[in-house]
Amino acid sequence: NSWTSSATKSVTTTVEFIPLDQGCRPPPPSPQTHSRNNSNSTMAASNGIEAAAQRLLSPNGAEFDVTLLDQVVAAAYNPIDPNRAVANKALMALQDTPDIWTKADAILERAQNPQSRFFGLQVLDDAIRTRWRVLPPEQREGIKNYVVGKVIQISQDENLMTTEKVFLSKLNLTLVQILKQEWPHNWPSFIPDLVGSSKTSEILCENNMQILKLLSEEVFDFSRDQMVTEKVKTMKESLNSEFSAIYYLCEFILEHSKRPSLLKVTLQTLQRFLTWIPLGFIFQTQLIDILLNRFFPEHMFRNDTLDCLTEVASLTDLEPKYDPLFRKLFSGFVAQLGNIFSPETDLTQPFENGSEEDCIFIQHLAIFLSGFLKAHLKALETSETQQSLITGLYYLVRVSEVNDVEIFRICLEAWHMLANDLYQTDNEFKRHGYGGSVLNLGNNGNNNAAASRKFMYGPVLTGVRRVMIAKMAKPEEVLI
Repeated sequence: NSWTSSATKSVTTTVEFIPLDQGCRPPPPSPQTHSRNNSNSTMAASNGIEAAAQRLLSPNGAEFDVTLLDQVVAAAYNPIDPNRAVANKALMALQDTPDIWTKADAILERAQNPQSRFFGLQVLDDAIRTRWRVLPPEQREGIKNYVVGKVIQISQDENLMTTEKVFLSKLNLTLVQILKQEWPHNWPSFIPDLVGSSKTSEILCENNMQILKLLSEEVFDFSRDQMVTEKVKTMKESLNSEFSAIYYLCEFILEHSKRPSLLKVTLQTLQRFLTWIPLGFIFQTQLIDILLNRFFPEHMFRNDTLDCLTEVASLTDLEPKYDPLFRKLFSGFVAQLGNIFSPETDLTQPFENGSEEDCIFIQHLAIFLSGFLKAHLKALETSETQQSLITGLYYLVRVSEVNDVEIFRICLEAWHMLANDLYQTDNEFKRHGYGGSVLNLGNNGNNNAAASRKFMYGPVLTGVRRVMIAKMAKPEEVLI
């Protein structure tokens, strides 16, 4: 799978050791001699690193010595090595060498130091980003085949994938860099090939999901500063046109897989997709039902599932025909949340003393409830969902009590939106001469719409006022 034409055999250096004459023992060294010896040893080691660096940088066509690279990298990454600065300088010079990327396969295959392999991937990434278009087609194909083969080799073996987890993650990023250059025009079969291979092995499928997640992030989240607009548009169109195959693969995994790590990465990948996929895949399939009734009740998958539901809940500017679907989603979510804890539960202690997963869940719950209410409050103000709406608001009051500035800020945005909406409604009724006040929660007026909203939100807003007063900044001193 090598794309280089030069040989990649390592160079072995033989050192001959000559023993001292047994009858001639040297006298013990004086302190001054010992100091000079240490200084000489340091200088010799420094000269050795510099010599090794020079050999690596030598343009005379000699074989690239991966063993020497390991030595230089070891010195560069050792914080107490006196030659660290020299080694770092050598690595930077080596990385700037125009043809160093041609040695990447030799480095990846023969390096013994893990950091040397990451160095090899780094120079390969640099070549893909900056030199890809000027490389001959056979070299581009060779790099692509090598990286794909390496990814498959590691991700087919569960033990190897576990031990090489960090390296595989970096290798996946390298593959995505190639995709940004080649897909879809020069690699139209990528998505079908990936989906097809995913059906042969759950272990391979797990890494394929990671690749799809990275691809979605690169195209839809990080593409603005890295790719031209036309290229981004083409990749988005290709992902949209081929998403049905990806979606049905995700759905199949969620319905049939028993492998927790595969299910988690599928949920995480799906969350990235939910920001841009066609609405039909959300509302005309079993996706919401699977998320809400199968995965949200399971503690292991709860946070990833909540992230997916939050993406759906935050969708805005949709046609009114989707309102009943959002009402069904919110009612189902509140019902499932009631099986986890009640609206009367004090969340301050669980947040202070709970696990990291529990704290993340409370934060994500704040994001879900706040986002849903800001996007679909009016759609929830119906007779069939009124109780679910009030219950959801009580949950948000409980979350607002948590002693966390970021969570309180998220909740505050929702309460500000609700208060502003009620205030605008109040002014609207005053302008039309109806009198009364929506915000006068102690008034028993009977203005139809105003009174309805007033009494519906009154008990909730009482709880909100208590939270706001408790959260107010207290003066350091009060003078009477």
